[in-house]
Amino acid sequence: MMKKIRFYICCALLSVLATSCQDALELTPQDYFGDSNFWQNEAQVSNFMVGLHKQFRDNQFQFLRLGEMRGGTYSTVDRQATSLNELPVIEQRLEETSSGVSNWAGFYGPILQLNLFIQKVEAIGFLSETRKSYLLGQAYAMRAYYYFHLLRTYGGVPLILQADVLNGTTDAVLLRKARATEAEVLSVIKTDVSKSITLFGAQGVTGDKSQWSPNASLMLKGEVFLWSAKVYNASADLAEAKTALNAVTGTALLPSFAGVFAYGQKNNSEIIFAIRYKVGESEMTGVAAYTYSTFNFNGLHYKDSLASAGVGNFLVDPLLLAASNSQQVIQRYAYTFELFQSYDVNDSRRNATFYDYYKVNTDAKPYVATIRNTALVKFLGTIDANKRYFTDDWPVYREADRLLMLAEIVNAEGGDPTTFIQPVRDRAFVPGKDPKPFVNAGKDANELAIFNERTKEFVHEGKRWYDLRRMKYGAEPLIFKSASQPYGLLDKTTQGYRILWPIEAAIWTNDPLVAQTPGYQTARPN
Repeated sequence: MMKKIRFYICCALLSVLATSCQDALELTPQDYFGDSNFWQNEAQVSNFMVGLHKQFRDNQFQFLRLGEMRGGTYSTVDRQATSLNELPVIEQRLEETSSGVSNWAGFYGPILQLNLFIQKVEAIGFLSETRKSYLLGQAYAMRAYYYFHLLRTYGGVPLILQADVLNGTTDAVLLRKARATEAEVLSVIKTDVSKSITLFGAQGVTGDKSQWSPNASLMLKGEVFLWSAKVYNASADLAEAKTALNAVTGTALLPSFAGVFAYGQKNNSEIIFAIRYKVGESEMTGVAAYTYSTFNFNGLHYKDSLASAGVGNFLVDPLLLAASNSQQVIQRYAYTFELFQSYDVNDSRRNATFYDYYKVNTDAKPYVATIRNTALVKFLGTIDANKRYFTDDWPVYREADRLLMLAEIVNAEGGDPTTFIQPVRDRAFVPGKDPKPFVNAGKDANELAIFNERTKEFVHEGKRWYDLRRMKYGAEPLIFKSASQPYGLLDKTTQGYRILWPIEAAIWTNDPLVAQTPGYQTARPN
C-alpha cells in the first residue's frame, strides 16, 4: 500500500505544482523546480491550496459512488440496451476479489498532500496570522472530510497524519501502517474539524462558495457529530452537532428547487459549499452516463405511456444532449422508476430531477408501455456555442441539508422537527401548497418522513447510502431489513458486515500489517 501511496503523492505533487493554467482551479506556480524552491511566498502557498481544491473536484464521482450507489435507488435492469456499470456495487456483491473501489478509494494521495501543506504552512513565518489560519482551517477540514468518507466506507483505516515520504522516510517497513480502530479514526476527524473551526475563528465567509469556508466546516462538524451520536451511540454529540449547524450564517432556501443547481445561479444563497464546474474549465464527471442514448430510442419511445402526441411523434433527443462537448451521453447508470413514482405529481423536485419517458408498443390496442425509464436532468449544465456542457456545480453542503439534519437531531432529542422539515416541503410544492403537510407523529414515523424527504431532495448528491446507515427505526439502522420499514437492503444476521466495504488483495499484499475488513472472506495469511 505504501509503495502505491509514495507513487501517487509524487505524481500528484508534480501535477499540482508543475501544471500551469489560466483558470483559478488549475492555477499552479510556473517556477517550481523542487521542494526547496517552493513555500517561499504567499502566492505559492495559495496556489497549492487551489490545487488541493482541484484535486477535491477530481474526486467528486468517488464521493457520489461511496455515498449513494449502494443506497437502493439504482436500477439493476438495463432499460436502454446499453448495459449498466458497477452492478456488484449496486447489488451489494462486494468481495475481496471484487471490491468496488481500489486503493482506499484513492484518498490517501490527497490526504498526504494535505499533510504536507499543514506541515509546511504551520512552519511559515511570512504569512499574516489571519491568512495562515484561514488556509490551515481549509486544510484541516478537507483532511477530515476525506477521512470521514474512509470511516463510513471501511471503518478503521490506516491513520497517516504526517508527510513521512516527503520528509525523507523511504523504508517500506517503516512506512507500513495497520488499520486504526473506528474510534481512533473518528477521534482524528473530530479533532481536525474542530481545529478547522478554531482556526477560522471569526473570519467571515467569502463570496466564492467553491472554496472550503467556515460555514462548510460547521456543516462538516454537524454531520460528523450527528454520525457519532447515532452510529456510535454517543448521544451527547447531538448537542455538538446542533450547535455547529445553528452557527452556519448567511444561507437561505431558494424559492425554486431547480434554481439551486442552475448554471446561471452559482454561489446562490442556498449553497454552502459546492464543487465548481464551468464551460471551458471542467465538466462534472459521469453525469452524462445517467441520461440516455439517442441511438437507442429507435422510434419506439414517447414522452408519456399513452403516446398521446401521436404515433410517429417519438423521441429523438428531447433534452438536447447529443451535441455534447466531451462526454458520451448514454445510460450506464439509472435510477429506479419506483423512485420517480415516489414523488407527488405536484412535487417540483420530480421533474427538476428526472425526465420520464416510455417505450410504447403502438401495435397493441390500446397502446402498451413496455418500458418505463428516466434520465437524470438535475445536473444537465448548459448549452454554449451549440454544445452541451455538464457544468452545473455539485453541492457538498446546502441549506436544505442543514435544515434536514437539524430535523433529524431534534427528532432524536424527542422534539418536534416540523420547523425544519416543513420549509423544505413547502419549497418543493411552489407555486402550490403542500398537499400533505408534515405532522409530528412520533420518533420512528418522523425519522422515516425525514429519510423520505432527504431521498427526494438529494438525488445524485451522494447522501442516500450514508442516510440508510445513520438513520434508525427504533434502535436499528434503516440499512437492515425489517418488517417495520421498507428500506432495508441487508440482512443483519448474515450480511451485517457488508455495511462496510472490502479492500482488494493488493493492499494487504503491499502492506502485510493491513487486515481485510472484518467479515469478508480473504486469501490473506493470518
